[in-house]
Amino acid sequence: MNLCQFRYSDDNLGYLIAGTRHAIAIDGGAVQEMLAFLDTHGLTLTAVTNTHTHPDHTSGNSALVQATGAALVEIPQLLQTGRLELEGATIEVHHTPGHSADSVVFHFDDVLIAGDTLFIGKPGRCFTGDPASFLKTIQWILTLPDNTRVYPGHDYVHEYVSDLAAIEPNNPEIARCLAAYDPGHVVSFLARERRLNPALRLNDPVVIDLLKARGLAHATEQERWISVLSLIHK
Repeated sequence: MNLCQFRYSDDNLGYLIAGTRHAIAIDGGAVQEMLAFLDTHGLTLTAVTNTHTHPDHTSGNSALVQATGAALVEIPQLLQTGRLELEGATIEVHHTPGHSADSVVFHFDDVLIAGDTLFIGKPGRCFTGDPASFLKTIQWILTLPDNTRVYPGHDYVHEYVSDLAAIEPNNPEIARCLAAYDPGHVVSFLARERRLNPALRLNDPVVIDLLKARGLAHATEQERWISVLSLIHK
């Protein structure tokens, strides 16, 4: 399976997972670009789905379904089955509440389509008001291999990395992240995020010292998680 990334509405990122004959759209707001890609490559769109139901991610659903006849696979169905199938291959679907209650990520091979659960440099904002569930989500993501490619739901790279530079100016991973940045292919590796993203480094002495210096709670992992979220998402 191949993954193709599409930019729309300035910083939103949507995806086609493509086989040899069929494809699945995830957060398909780039409707015309996706349709053109399908036509050029002779692909039939079989399913349209989303990482979560915030309107900037679902905006292309109706147009893609109408243009192609693809099935709209809604998140309750994804959560029931836990997977999507494409030409005999399995795409795992994991419930990742935190940013939203219905957030999911898609995992196959070394690819993680993370939506707004995990960006480059930061996790998403905890709009659910349920940081405990969000921490469990992040803990699961950290079980994945270092070579996992993280594909986010938005390109916030410059904004978020600039924020991190103000918080942790001596982290060498910040410069490496900016050097690797390609606006035409926005991706990180979990290995890089483990060194860059404070929310993935809750037990790192550097992060603990950072919280101590700011007078933020740090005694437990849960306290550090809440403190880091308050620090990076002011």
